[in-house]
Amino acid sequence: MLKVTRSLLILALVMASLGAGRAPGLPLNRVANVPLPGAATRFDYESLDAKTGRLFIAHLAASEVVVFDIHSNHVVATIPNVANVHGVLAVPEIGRVYATATGSNEVAVIDAHTLKIVARVPAGTYPDGMAYDPDNRKLYVSDEQGDTDTVIDTAANRRLATIALGGDVGNTQYDARSRRIYVNVQTLGQLVAIDPAKDAVVGRYSVPGCKSNHGLQLDDDHRRAYIACEGNATLVAFDLNTLKTAGAFSIGADPDVLAYDRKRATLYVAAESGVISMFVANAQGLAKTGEGFLADNAHIVAVDQRTHLVYFPVLASRGPEILVMRPAK
Repeated sequence: MLKVTRSLLILALVMASLGAGRAPGLPLNRVANVPLPGAATRFDYESLDAKTGRLFIAHLAASEVVVFDIHSNHVVATIPNVANVHGVLAVPEIGRVYATATGSNEVAVIDAHTLKIVARVPAGTYPDGMAYDPDNRKLYVSDEQGDTDTVIDTAANRRLATIALGGDVGNTQYDARSRRIYVNVQTLGQLVAIDPAKDAVVGRYSVPGCKSNHGLQLDDDHRRAYIACEGNATLVAFDLNTLKTAGAFSIGADPDVLAYDRKRATLYVAAESGVISMFVANAQGLAKTGEGFLADNAHIVAVDQRTHLVYFPVLASRGPEILVMRPAK
């Protein structure tokens, strides 16, 4: 009888948590579920323009970019004709949004105010993630299958260079402190540094214990790169001062996109398995604060640095939607 009562109590607590919008295993409360347009087919990256309050979401299978207003929590537009769109990156300081179209092997340049495509630039054979260097006004595009990073002049909307990296390319990020572009080279298990002044590789660093290093997020305050390893469900913390691995942690299967809330020092890791992992960063390293299944295909995450709300596009049974979540504390 005691076992039955205890089981019922646990069930009641779980149901109460769900009813309150709490994600089991995660210190996140659900604020809203907002339907997204189109079929329940794969979404890929997303990027928030803090200046306009618009979240740009790549709807890969629909070949369009969905524009979501975070202030009103509703979709304001869709931008069509971005073939098999994968990556998307908002650059508020120049009023542009960039989207990688793997179906046409180019980058679509979108005006952030009119939401119209104003240019298209060739970008390798499978353009994916992107990073922007504000000092040189260059865009760096991961060519995942072409083993390169493509460099684009954002003032002229033209390709400047193609940097050979020697293996399948994962995510690309810009480090303002060192003025380096960091790139995951998955098949070599390396984090590669590029000097954007020369568009040349200036360093290659091994990432031991990591199989297929794809996702990448930089933490400037603690001088770390956080690397998501698709092949063995591992998060690696890489010290950007010593240029060596500083720790490894288990995460959900098939990790993909990462996001970092700088003020709260909170790292989010979203996985293809639907599992979200959360960590808090400090001077000593990382500590896991939560982990749990959120929703099918919840492999994308973005965070609003001002409100700390977190956005997860997912494929629900009733159709695609975006889950808006708030940290519990």
